[in-house]
Amino acid sequence: MPSPKLLTTAQAAEHLGVDRRTLARYARQGLLRPKLTLPSGHHRWDLDELRQQLRALRERGDAE
Repeated sequence: MPSPKLLTTAQAAEHLGVDRRTLARYARQGLLRPKLTLPSGHHRWDLDELRQQLRALRERGDAE
């Protein structure tokens, strides 16, 4: 099975219809975990995993 394509924060945010700063803030707060964080501090996201994490946040009531 090929590895999933990892998206930048901006790309992931566009797919989800949210602001990229929201994803970055949630990652800083530990609410979301990116698949990969580069040495530069930029995140890379697996879209399916990100959707699952956001679903769990909504169910817990942690998302804005």
